[in-house]
Amino acid sequence: MVTGFRIDLGVRRSRPPSLPLLFLLLILMMSVWAESRDYYELLGVSREATTREIRRAFKQLALTMHPDKNPGDLSAHDKFLKVNRAYEVLKDEDLRKKYDKYGEKGLDEQQQGGRYESWNYYRYDFGIYDDDLEIITLDSGDFEAAVNSGEIWFINFYFPRCSHCHQLAPTWREFAKEMDGVIRIGAVNCGDNNHLCRRRGINSYPSLFVYRAGQKPEKFNGERTKDDLIRFSMQFITTSVTHLWQGNVFKEVESAFASGIGWLITFCADSGDCLEPRTRQKLAGMLVRILMLQCMTQIGATALFPPGSALDKEGSVLWLKTLDSKEIYSQVISHLPDLELLTTDSFKVKVDCVSDSELCQSLYIHKPCVAVFKGLGIHDFEIHHGKDVLYNIVAFARDSVRAHVTTLRPDNFPSDRKEPWLVDFFAPWCPPCRALLPELRKASIQLAGQMKFGTLDCTIHHNLCSMYNIQAYPTTVIFNGSSMHEYEGHHSADGILEFIQDLVQPSVVVLDPSSFTDRVKGRSEGEVWAVDFYAPWCGPCQALMPEWRRMARLVSGQIMAGSVDCQRYQTFCQSQGVRAYPEIRLFSGSTRQPDRYMTYNGWNRDAHSLKTWVLSALPRASVDLTPDSFRSLVLFGKDHWVLDFYAPWCGPCQHFAPEFEVLARVRGEVRAGKVDCQAHYQTCQSAGITAYPTIRFYPYLGTRRVRNSSTNNTEHFIIK
Repeated sequence: MVTGFRIDLGVRRSRPPSLPLLFLLLILMMSVWAESRDYYELLGVSREATTREIRRAFKQLALTMHPDKNPGDLSAHDKFLKVNRAYEVLKDEDLRKKYDKYGEKGLDEQQQGGRYESWNYYRYDFGIYDDDLEIITLDSGDFEAAVNSGEIWFINFYFPRCSHCHQLAPTWREFAKEMDGVIRIGAVNCGDNNHLCRRRGINSYPSLFVYRAGQKPEKFNGERTKDDLIRFSMQFITTSVTHLWQGNVFKEVESAFASGIGWLITFCADSGDCLEPRTRQKLAGMLVRILMLQCMTQIGATALFPPGSALDKEGSVLWLKTLDSKEIYSQVISHLPDLELLTTDSFKVKVDCVSDSELCQSLYIHKPCVAVFKGLGIHDFEIHHGKDVLYNIVAFARDSVRAHVTTLRPDNFPSDRKEPWLVDFFAPWCPPCRALLPELRKASIQLAGQMKFGTLDCTIHHNLCSMYNIQAYPTTVIFNGSSMHEYEGHHSADGILEFIQDLVQPSVVVLDPSSFTDRVKGRSEGEVWAVDFYAPWCGPCQALMPEWRRMARLVSGQIMAGSVDCQRYQTFCQSQGVRAYPEIRLFSGSTRQPDRYMTYNGWNRDAHSLKTWVLSALPRASVDLTPDSFRSLVLFGKDHWVLDFYAPWCGPCQHFAPEFEVLARVRGEVRAGKVDCQAHYQTCQSAGITAYPTIRFYPYLGTRRVRNSSTNNTEHFIIK
């Protein structure tokens, strides 16, 4: 009888892991997940979030996640560090674009987010005026449109940690409420917009400036009281007020009604009950003219004659029983005529997309907007993408009429056009995109007739943008026949113009492994090459590109400039020993040593610094002069000479030295020389040199030098 048996299949039940091991695995998984989390997810915002939305989201997280509020959480520091890193990247327009396009890989050399402020800072100092309705917080995306809108702006440039800025804040708020409707009151947070503040020359806080379109900004230097601020700002305000008296009252009023313009007439006496200057300024921008009738007795009444009203028509006059500017403003606005409602046939000012949906759909207009039509048909127009405020719309309309920028759609996209096009792929919510649009208009005016400009809204035309692999905004592409060139450079009209000029006449040779071997290593005797090894995702590489092109133009004809894309030719760059980007190498010297090069280790990568470095590789064209050679060759020789009197310790002399070598290389009848005034002090003193560098031209005027009788010196000309 079989009492029992056991079959062992080789599968053993393992014991459950210990709790500490599970805990460690859980922490590891959470840290990996947090490390790889998208920056937008970390802040809890969409990829379309505005700068203000990003700021608000970060502030909310800072007030709850800050280590100061979570002293018992050992991981609070690391968690908040990641959130802070996300904010520092997404608030910066350049870093945000790199992150959108390349991810964290594009930020490898950036160190943003490594430190953070105290909880009190985020609670009390983070964005002083973010919640004030009367104060408009400006950033780099809308600053230019605001100050060039034609309105008067009084702007407070402040820094969050500045104690004087916080002391001014209550006064600035009271001042903004007092001047509401008279001028625009703005604020710029220089902690978040440091590039903007530097460009505007802001070097102390708070700095208060009045901006008027086309005029130099006026700085306020008085006492920071509300009354002084009002007095300062009122001097820039002019109002159009017609003063009526017995001799002109009927003529002025009749001419007003004949022209169809509305009138606001205030009846007052010298003793008071008149509209104050600030009130008149608030009302001056409306479609009415203001008249003031001086009365002998105190009446204190204001009458509104709306546009199109008639003197003899009953009820055409509206008597306003208030002197409050906001109440008057509201009543005047309510009695102004509405915009003309248009259809497809009478398409000029206003279109109702509910009743005429077919027209709006054909233009891909899905929400209320303002557009400028250029007079070349219904499909040639540009849509306004800035803030829906009067100053922004006015600036857009004025610039768009003169510019040559078209809103693009699938039916007019220049994918197969023969003429060159610049296309800006953008998103309306993107601050750098809004900042770039007015620069595109400026560039289009400069290149009228040579290149066409268009903008494509990627939030509407997703498929078209995906077709061209658009991953970040703004992305600016030049379409020239079958070729495409993506613009990488400063978001400015000058930067775009330089880029286009470089496409027409390239200053930098694009090298591949084959051409590098043939042209750089196989260079002729005396030829010098400067080569930039870069990767497209590398932030410093992108910053270098416009400077590298500018440097190449400056040394054109003397040094060849090239570039190698190490993302595309990774194996080749590794074989050349390139380990970091960008790496700048200078290949010069004898062709017997084609692999010999110098690497640029300078701190500054601007065009001038690079130019100075590459020109140093060229052989000297000027001659070093001693007291004897100065006397024999210059004073008693038979050549024309241009001399650089310098001192080795002199910074401007060092700065000017490569420029002098450029002059020395110009072929002609003039020789170039240098005199070291530290080594040959007496020679320089006898020549009357009192500052360094001093450049003098010594011409040969016949059989011998002409002497200056008053100084007994050889005649020369000082070059300034």
